[in-house]
Amino acid sequence: MKKLSVFNKIFFAFNLLLATLTIVAYFLPFLTPKSFPILAVLTLFLPMMLILNILFLIFWGIQLKRQVLLSVVVLMIGFPFINKFYKFSKTDLPINTNDFVVMSYNVRIFNKFQWSDKLTVPIEIADFVKEKKPDILCIQEFGNAKEFDYSAYKYRYILSRGDKIKSGQAIFSKFKILKKGEIKFPNSSNNVIYADLKIKNDTVRVYSIHLQSIKISPDVQGINHDINEIDQQKSEAMFKRISKAFKIQQQQAELIKENKLECKYPIIICGDMNNSAFSYVYRVVKGNLQDAFEEAGTGFGKSYDFTYYPARIDYIFADKNFKIKYFQNFPEIEDSDHFPIIARMGFEKD
Repeated sequence: MKKLSVFNKIFFAFNLLLATLTIVAYFLPFLTPKSFPILAVLTLFLPMMLILNILFLIFWGIQLKRQVLLSVVVLMIGFPFINKFYKFSKTDLPINTNDFVVMSYNVRIFNKFQWSDKLTVPIEIADFVKEKKPDILCIQEFGNAKEFDYSAYKYRYILSRGDKIKSGQAIFSKFKILKKGEIKFPNSSNNVIYADLKIKNDTVRVYSIHLQSIKISPDVQGINHDINEIDQQKSEAMFKRISKAFKIQQQQAELIKENKLECKYPIIICGDMNNSAFSYVYRVVKGNLQDAFEEAGTGFGKSYDFTYYPARIDYIFADKNFKIKYFQNFPEIEDSDHFPIIARMGFEKD
């Protein structure tokens, strides 16, 4: 430190603080949000912290300063997290006739309350679904929209609630539904629905999940969410709101885990988790399932329309009985505040 300029000393102080917070964030997926509600919020910012650590690595590396070792150590410890944030290569495996395609999409009630100026949102979503032809389609924030054509799906499970405006979730399937069910969340309008599908000679349980929203931009009227909108709110109130949501999500995740443990079939989980891949909630819901993005995706896997930040809060998880052959997100489809995600998979034995 003695040989550092004042400017570099200030930078290293920030580097040290960042390194400490980053390492703390590494442990948070293993700690319940109820125990450390304020600290749990750090998991939302872990991708940003990883990027800043990389920038510090470059900064010290260019100067050939030994302070570069701090960022090297932090990034080496967190290497498993980088794969959840960004995939450098895409894996597309050979297609088999027995493969099937799964899509998950939070459609924001088909723009029922006109968040977007586009009046053709239900038609555009329907056209997108027809183009991609998923065999299983899980929709969160589903609402009645006569323009949305789902006639291609013989088997359906739609669960909606509400007085004047009904909304909920839906599972559309080209495979026969043997059983339907719901996981109710206490004191919440969010829930999980599931359907046991007959796929070839196997039974597979498909979950569509929608966990508690963190409401990070509650006063926004349009689809785009700008980081500046967060700055306009009081930081303390925002952290308390997010912390409260994370505690609710913990309870919801544990209810999903209980249902999974009771299921004797291979499992596929789709949906809007409203949390990052670095969270306790993600770890509990995913369990020992595969994250389709990690297996076959590329880039950031952005699934939520948040300006300046590649938020990935929508997921497709699949049992290890399946081989994930393809994954794609569609950030160019701006018909909701979420983007559709698709995975192609087949049984490992095929």
